Amino acid sequence: MKNTSPARPFLKWAGGKTQLLSQFEKYYPEELKRGAIKKYVEPFLGGGAVFFEIAQKYAIDSAYLSDLNEELILAYEVIQKDPEKLLEVLFKYSKQYQLLEQDKRKEYFYDIRKCYNVQRLQIDYKRYSENWIPRTAQMIFLNKTCFNGLYRLNRKGEFNVPYGAYKNPKILDEENILNVSGLLQIAEIRIGHFEACEKFVDENSFVYFDPPYRPISPTSSFTSYSKYEFGDSEQIKLAAFFSRLDHEKRAKLMLSNSDPTNIDPDDHFFDDLYIGYNIQNVSANRMINCDGEKRGQINELLIMNY
Repeated sequence: MKNTSPARPFLKWAGGKTQLLSQFEKYYPEELKRGAIKKYVEPFLGGGAVFFEIAQKYAIDSAYLSDLNEELILAYEVIQKDPEKLLEVLFKYSKQYQLLEQDKRKEYFYDIRKCYNVQRLQIDYKRYSENWIPRTAQMIFLNKTCFNGLYRLNRKGEFNVPYGAYKNPKILDEENILNVSGLLQIAEIRIGHFEACEKFVDENSFVYFDPPYRPISPTSSFTSYSKYEFGDSEQIKLAAFFSRLDHEKRAKLMLSNSDPTNIDPDDHFFDDLYIGYNIQNVSANRMINCDGEKRGQINELLIMNY
């Protein structure tokens, strides 16, 4: 790669792990650190912060990256295959947006959002196409210019975040897009359920699970950012899958989730679910209450089979 700045997530994503990377590092398996692990697997890809970190620090030579969110995977595939064409469209959006007055910017945003939502019904998510490129550009544009920079869908699958009146959003980040594209050349990228990763996992793999977090308060649910449900029954299925990969594949496994004891000291859902595994706490800045005074640093869980 010609560029020297590190690749980082190209989207802001609910529950993103960028702030936790320095804490995660000490918990990565020793086999990864000494170069014995060559394969990385992440079946809840999201913003991809952990993949970008590991792909740039350690000697992995292949990766399997997946998510149920077809729009997200579409964007990753475009950046992997056609970064230059994507940058051309982003340049157009950025230039047009910067030339507009504030009230016109808002109008421009809602026009793009409407187009993005209407066109989703015309996209074939199973077959790569040229029309994926402007769609990815629209997704990035909306993420950079919407309120709080989040990607959120309603139950119909429509992007519904309102306009954010930022003075100079970085719609076009050429260096990062090219860096991300470079890293993605080692990856197989798929739309799929987390269990679909099983056939790619072996004893020389490191698998990182970052599922939608189990809500610890009525206002903290990351599942609300998706049209897919991920309740306790799904958490239980994931724990069973974690155990299967541990016993049958002998892979190194790490999983993140919320710590229920932040709110209820007697809620041992994950301690019971992952009994016998190594459970550690990391500190994160999260909003878990509508009262601003009750937002701040909380514990999250890291669960490992090593």
